Amino acid sequence: MVSGGLAIVLAVTAAGCLSDAIKENQRQLDQQKAELEQLKQQVADLKAAQQPSYPTTAPPPGACDKAVMQAATRHGGERFAASEFSKALGYYQDAVSACPTSAQAQLNVARAYEALGKRDQAINYYQRAIQAAPSDGAAVGEQARRALARLTAK
Repeated sequence: MVSGGLAIVLAVTAAGCLSDAIKENQRQLDQQKAELEQLKQQVADLKAAQQPSYPTTAPPPGACDKAVMQAATRHGGERFAASEFSKALGYYQDAVSACPTSAQAQLNVARAYEALGKRDQAINYYQRAIQAAPSDGAAVGEQARRALARLTAK
């Protein structure tokens, strides 16, 4: 009987140890699930932070998405004012993509290139601004003509 009693004690002890191991495994699993959820949220937050704050779908060829152009121009102006010319250029290029016929968008790209010291690209975009400007001598076209004259006189 002693050996039978010992077997029962060993079985109960083993079952208790097994139960403790199962509980520990469950605790670790729950902790890992919580960490995974936190990581998923961090990834979602990072993705959201990388998305522009304006739509980036391209309009049909030749169309102008003024809402996107205005938002990109506003963001570009903020970066330009902060002397972050490369970032401003990116936003201004988005504005040109949204509205390729906009003389103002072309002018802004030209100014950003000029601020970055990229004279040839600036001249190219000043010429585009002039071509996109109405033939009645609109203010944007005039600004582009003066800037082009200044750059080509050097």
